[in-house]
Amino acid sequence: MKPQLFTKYLYIPGLFLVTAAIVAGLISQQWTTLYLALFLSGIVCLIAWLIFSFPGLNKFWQRRSTKASTEALIATAAVLTILGFINFLSVQYPIRKDFTENALFSLSPQTERLLQNLQQPVKVIIFSKEGNINPLDQEVIDNYKRKSPNFTYQFIDPDKQPGSVKDFKNKSGGKLYRVYLQSGEKTQPLTTLGEQESLTEAKLTNAIATLQNNQVLSAYFLQGHGEHSLQSGQGGMIQAVNSLTEKGYKIEPLNLVETSTIPPDAATIVVAGPKRKLFPQEVAALKKYSEEGGNLLLMIDPETDVGLEPLLESWGVKLDRRLVIDGSGAGNLIGLGPATPIITNYGKHPITQDFGNGISLYPYSRPVGTSKMNDVEGVSLLIANEKMWAESNITGQSVEFDPKTDLPGPFDIGVALTRKLPSDKTAKLVVIGNSSFATDGLFEQQLNGDVFLNSVQWLSTGQEQTLSIRPKQAQNRRLNLTPLQANSIFWLSIVVIPLVSFIGAGVTWWRRSR
Repeated sequence: MKPQLFTKYLYIPGLFLVTAAIVAGLISQQWTTLYLALFLSGIVCLIAWLIFSFPGLNKFWQRRSTKASTEALIATAAVLTILGFINFLSVQYPIRKDFTENALFSLSPQTERLLQNLQQPVKVIIFSKEGNINPLDQEVIDNYKRKSPNFTYQFIDPDKQPGSVKDFKNKSGGKLYRVYLQSGEKTQPLTTLGEQESLTEAKLTNAIATLQNNQVLSAYFLQGHGEHSLQSGQGGMIQAVNSLTEKGYKIEPLNLVETSTIPPDAATIVVAGPKRKLFPQEVAALKKYSEEGGNLLLMIDPETDVGLEPLLESWGVKLDRRLVIDGSGAGNLIGLGPATPIITNYGKHPITQDFGNGISLYPYSRPVGTSKMNDVEGVSLLIANEKMWAESNITGQSVEFDPKTDLPGPFDIGVALTRKLPSDKTAKLVVIGNSSFATDGLFEQQLNGDVFLNSVQWLSTGQEQTLSIRPKQAQNRRLNLTPLQANSIFWLSIVVIPLVSFIGAGVTWWRRSR
């Protein structure tokens, strides 16, 4: 049978396929891969029908100019088709890859874990006038939406929906905030966001974690022995207190002289840098609290005797009185002395699991030693490297390592311990040989705030997800030159290199012209 008997009827399946694809696409309002395949197949049938059904076209197709033009047209059409197909796939199956050094446009592991573990839907409502939506806010909430089907968002124009404004004002005491979170019957305003301030991952994640938490956790800070103040001022901890408050914690001072018992709602007790010795009754109260399943964060500075030995010995912890010295010289690069160890080595623990090789600073700190206890499981948190040592003679003119009296690194500056009690409760203890790292000014430096917040989080809840998320910043790649280096670059690039080039060109011309 001759092929012409079939080719002259190719227009029938061609028209059928093209019509079917167009009608299906218009009805469904979706141009899927199937519809595009049907359309392209129909076009191919129609082109084949035109070629084989008109013999007079053979001479036209045999011309050299026609072949060259056809090849160019086919190549162009192929490129456009491939680009269109790639664009279609990118819309249907979007894949994002963050190539920035600090992952500026990616969510942190803490946020991803929180979104993956959402037990019920969470909705973010942003009051914003039409066309006045902050692109940064849009980028942040889009990142959240990609990670969890339980996360949605909605923009409300207050001018067009006054009823919604009234409802949310009633829910927030007569005041309208810019951003709200809804989950089930709960509605929570983000009170820390100003009118011109953009949404950030840290604030949004912490707000979601607070909204999902069904209980208010209380953290008590021991006072009365020269501990750091919970207010602003020299050596205060207002930044740490505010950060915990934003995360849903209730912060209360605790004076065991005024009240001999520890409040029953104490999820964690923080002892932050006492300067004077505790009374035996206070130590006994803390020890009893720990034996009953309580959780303690002890931040004790060197050269202080606070009388906590009975409590620490029951956990197998011993505070070394020597001062940690960083002999690597790393502190000099950022304006710090050798008495400020820079820690980049962390133990495998929920408190430090996402730190990597990040930096945290502990000015004027002491080693924390541990001994084996049958019912206690301990993990190193902050590990001094081999270039550090614990100095016993800090009154000398020069600080040098003495193997006879000093403790060489590596050793611990912070440890985390757990104990399973007969009552099936679990008591937890975190001991850090420094307290100033969590004070105002240092709290916001590098990972210092993370260490404190994550410690309180682990002690009070035991959850592995951490509430402290550092704001991401682009890596500073600015090249700082001395005046001599800057002048050298100027003379080399503007004077010396052009002058040498001109001299070389003149010599070459003179030699060729001879």
